[in-house]
Amino acid sequence: MSEPPGAAVSLAEAPAPADTPSETLSAQRIQPLRRPGRWIVTAAVLVLVAQILHGLVTNPFYQWDRFRYWFLRPTVLDGLLVTLEVAALSAVLGLLGGILLALARLSGSPVLRAVSWTYTWLFRSVPLIVVLIFLYNFSALYRTLSLGVPFGPAFVTFDESRLATDMTIAVIGLSLNEAAYAAEVVRGGILSVDQGQHEAAAALGLPKGYQFRRIVFPQALRSITPNYVNQLIGLIKSTSLVFYVSLLDLFGAVQSMGSTYPGDVVPLLLVATVWYLILTSAVSVVQFYVERYYARGATRTLPPTPLQKARAGLAGLRARLSREAAV
Repeated sequence: MSEPPGAAVSLAEAPAPADTPSETLSAQRIQPLRRPGRWIVTAAVLVLVAQILHGLVTNPFYQWDRFRYWFLRPTVLDGLLVTLEVAALSAVLGLLGGILLALARLSGSPVLRAVSWTYTWLFRSVPLIVVLIFLYNFSALYRTLSLGVPFGPAFVTFDESRLATDMTIAVIGLSLNEAAYAAEVVRGGILSVDQGQHEAAAALGLPKGYQFRRIVFPQALRSITPNYVNQLIGLIKSTSLVFYVSLLDLFGAVQSMGSTYPGDVVPLLLVATVWYLILTSAVSVVQFYVERYYARGATRTLPPTPLQKARAGLAGLRARLSREAAV
């Protein structure tokens, strides 16, 4: 059957279908929302930071040449090692003591609850410097310590003046103080675990110790870690007080050198400041990876590491530059 003249239309001559509204919108370039206030505040902060850095670099009062001289001196490094040793021992003993105090506070025994509460109340009320000075003069109150029957014969006797070295006094004082704060951190972490977890563990007939070690405490660590790391950073800075019980830590070494070289007090204080910054930064890095480890199972995706953030930022910058070049 023949078609009428003029009825045939070639495909090349057929009109193109009109773009749908969604396709038209997707083809348009999205303009970001302008935020002039943010740019003004950012510029002001950058100017302020630049002025601070310029003052630090150009002000001769800081004596950066003397800072470089003192930064790695054996006296300073010996004090740094003492700080690390005192902080590490006190952190471990304080955390263990805090766990015991927290369990005592949560126990069903009224005596244990009362003793735990009293200990926490006492050591959170007394300043740390008072605790250290009291322990430093403890031999004046008790020259000997003994173990035996109360109000009866003593089986073992210790000479307190020989046992209480400067390192021992510093570690004991910091540990006693740290345990009081760690107890509240641990108790708060245990209470943050959902009650259903306790009930499920009890329904399985698991022993109490196993429930705590394998079910309750690992979940509580998600809440304990950031709070206790704050305590740990405070502990590192609190080690500067052991100078008052004749222990030359980092601050004590700097203070001693400052008394010998009065003209170098400022660069010596800067040396101590930078070392404390390095120590606390290292603890913060460890905190990030510990939190990331215990976040497994609690979040759908783990938070990216700093290296992953840097890679994502570089990839986004390259994609943005390529879009700008294409336009």
